[in-house]
Amino acid sequence: MANPSNVMMADKLREMASILEAQDEDGYRVGAYRRAAQTLLELNEPVDEIVRGKGLKGLVELPGIGHGIGAAIVEMVTTGHWTQLDRLTGTLAPGRLFQTIPGIGPELATRIHDELQVDTLEQLEQAANDGRLERVRGVGARRALAIRGALSDRLGHRHFKSPAHVAGPPLSTLLDIDREYRQKAAAGVLRKIARQRFNPSNEAWLPVLHSRRDEWHFTVLYSNTQRAHDLGKTTDWVVIYFHTDAAPETQCTVVTETHGPLEGRRVVRGREGDCIAFYAQADRKSE
Repeated sequence: MANPSNVMMADKLREMASILEAQDEDGYRVGAYRRAAQTLLELNEPVDEIVRGKGLKGLVELPGIGHGIGAAIVEMVTTGHWTQLDRLTGTLAPGRLFQTIPGIGPELATRIHDELQVDTLEQLEQAANDGRLERVRGVGARRALAIRGALSDRLGHRHFKSPAHVAGPPLSTLLDIDREYRQKAAAGVLRKIARQRFNPSNEAWLPVLHSRRDEWHFTVLYSNTQRAHDLGKTTDWVVIYFHTDAAPETQCTVVTETHGPLEGRRVVRGREGDCIAFYAQADRKSE
């Protein structure tokens, strides 16, 4: 009989496969989750012991488990959450997840999520390392240092590069994914999920797109942060999550620029300089 922890993890992987299938994800990714679930059910040792003993390296040595699925298993073992699954079922609560880190209370957790547009511990760690976290009101250099230490202890055995050192998709691909999402959302052809946050009627209003370009897997949603709601940007700000089988998930936000040389253009936040060059080249080609 399979170990109970293996059965629980396998059930989560199969739940993800079913959700992706219902949301029109391609068969490759759906099948990958189901194959990984079967691997866990056939294991002779508890998967949580593999994680604690060998970390991610021990998982990817198993048949049918790549870096992406391995990272999901590590996250479930170490935090009790799986951010990607919670996001797609509408139950994602980064505030609660961030509160598991010493030094982060309820109000600060919400502020970090909304201001930095991060919803995983890996993304929070990156913000702590690149200086963004300490600029959030209520953090500062000393608290950011303590949070960095706590995150390092929590995530130290994942053996993933920091997202800052992982080359992301080409800018043209991100802008094209953004275009595809907004067009299909406007046409009403995408499946919708019901987010718990800012949704007292539990209405399924948030369109979700899954797409694959070359080695990149994309999940795309409108922003559901407090700031997006306050500014009326919930159908303008688009959050693109992306990963490969060998690289962790990270994200970017695409918005319509409201001033400067990119006014009226779709812009990937943090890559404004690249966007200026991209549109300049596109304009020259169209002349």
